[in-house]
Amino acid sequence: MLVGRGSEAQTLSSLPSRSGTIVTKRNAVAQVPGWARFCRQWPKECAIDPSEPATIALTPQVWETLVRINHQVNAAIKPLTDLEHWGVDDRWDFAEDSYGDCEDYQLLKRKRLVAAGLPRRALRMTAVIDEDGAPHAVMMVRTDRGDFILDNKRSAVLPWRETGYVYLQREGDTGSAWVSLGRAIASPVATAGR
Repeated sequence: MLVGRGSEAQTLSSLPSRSGTIVTKRNAVAQVPGWARFCRQWPKECAIDPSEPATIALTPQVWETLVRINHQVNAAIKPLTDLEHWGVDDRWDFAEDSYGDCEDYQLLKRKRLVAAGLPRRALRMTAVIDEDGAPHAVMMVRTDRGDFILDNKRSAVLPWRETGYVYLQREGDTGSAWVSLGRAIASPVATAGR
């Protein structure tokens, strides 16, 4: 079975190659302000259960779930900046009205993945610099085969090293603190901008 279009279609019958994990720096960093406001509004969505695994065993069923939900949410939401949508510069939300920007896509994906039984602790919101040099939010899925990225700019779920992004910071594994990713650089890839 294939999910996606054209060169971004992904086979669900086989697991991806190992991706490697991104190394976090020891120092905590300030939370993204939009994340802090989101957590005040939706504290349960930001709570980390330390008894949950920090990585997911990437089985064929989990891979299918990641690819399917990434594709479904990307197809269901129309891109719209927070300024156009809400009249503010940065608001993180679930895109329940089918409009949103990058972090809204990722929050809805995470909500659906948690509802499908995946541990929230392994689904980390991540701040990057995209291929155009602009701030962007993606979701990093920490697995036993490495870190994979769910993104609204492409239908394919990619190993972090294949996104072309500069990785700045992500949610930590133990709570609301964010950790530095030290501006880790991934290989450049072509994307359809959204």
